[in-house]
Amino acid sequence: MTLALGCIADDYTGASDLANTLTRSGMRTVQTIGVPDDGLALPDVDAVVVSLKSRSIAAADAVQRSRAAERWLRGQGAAHVLFKICSTFDSTDKGNIGPVMDALRADSGDAIVLVTPAFPGTGRTVFQGNLFIGSVPLNESPLKDHPLNPMHDSNLVRVLSRQSQTNIALVDLATVAKGADAVRKRLDELLVQGTGAAIVDAVFDSHLEIIGKAAIGHRLSVGASGIGLGLARAIIARGTTLAQASIANEKPVGGPVACLAGSCSQATLAQVMEAEKSMPVLHLDPEAIVTGDAEVARALDWARPHLGNRPILIVSSLTPDQVAAVQKKHGRVAAGHAIEQAMATISERLADAGVRRFVIAGGETSGAVVDRLGVPGFFVDAEIAPGVPVLRAVGWQRGEAVMALKSGNFGGPDFFNDAIRLMP
Repeated sequence: MTLALGCIADDYTGASDLANTLTRSGMRTVQTIGVPDDGLALPDVDAVVVSLKSRSIAAADAVQRSRAAERWLRGQGAAHVLFKICSTFDSTDKGNIGPVMDALRADSGDAIVLVTPAFPGTGRTVFQGNLFIGSVPLNESPLKDHPLNPMHDSNLVRVLSRQSQTNIALVDLATVAKGADAVRKRLDELLVQGTGAAIVDAVFDSHLEIIGKAAIGHRLSVGASGIGLGLARAIIARGTTLAQASIANEKPVGGPVACLAGSCSQATLAQVMEAEKSMPVLHLDPEAIVTGDAEVARALDWARPHLGNRPILIVSSLTPDQVAAVQKKHGRVAAGHAIEQAMATISERLADAGVRRFVIAGGETSGAVVDRLGVPGFFVDAEIAPGVPVLRAVGWQRGEAVMALKSGNFGGPDFFNDAIRLMP
């Protein structure tokens, strides 16, 4: 297997978003959970997205895992590696985007790296180095209240400068609009000035295509799924990809459907409210989760009679005020870990009961669930919503399964039912 593109994603839902983007662009793509074991048989593909749960861990650990993933991807022939980050640039001033970028840049030998989280298709744009969520600057959006990585600065040059050991500069929209050659020329100028990474403006998909053409000549780039779109189109234009064909097993999975929501985003909270109109929903008590195992047992006792009748939804999502109260009492890390592991345990027990179709909302929740279930990888199937595909398990010891892993802010109001309708 010789890859046209290798990708390292810092969480599982972001990896699904990117894998979906590459597939829709015409690249045969597989998403793996962690660096694949030698025994995992993968088909011939154009791209592999290695999913890591490294966004909110210690920076040194994130660097170590990311470097291991890059070594594996280079070993599969990937000339270009994309370090996939969240389109909202989730990262504290201590990392992890900057430290991982610095390490991968050193390993790749690139003198300068293009960086952009822009993805206009999902409302993420960058102008004059500032990230916008729709029409609102990042620091004025709901992301300012993110429970793990609150974002209080929309200027990405400043944000990345506080994390990275190299100088950070800007390639502005006026330059991007002139085309890939202009971007390359600007990068050469910045390199002479001692710049090691450049935030690149983009407000339309056409800008992503220009960035992709400029970036593909390097060995490393950093960004959200938008830059993946640009890279895919640049690679496909070279005519080096495989003939597009389905790589997924089309056999229906069937059986009960379980939805688990752990995201505290406004979008997910609204989706939960909509789901309550059409399926049984259980809201967990976060205080009870943190202080013991009884809440997990209650959830399983509630779920079992419903399985096979219609989809169910188990919710640990909280409003920002509720999150703040739980974190104040029990600590941010301890509270978050307890809730994630409770959801993982619930998913494991539901799988023991025969559930093979899961819809998971929230990046941290998705990571905890997939890790607990031990799914080594996924084929990318139908698109549920922009950035969210149906995923078919590959190499899972329990057999066939389908899942949807949703970043908190993704999907429309009826996301849970939309996902269920597309799950075979």
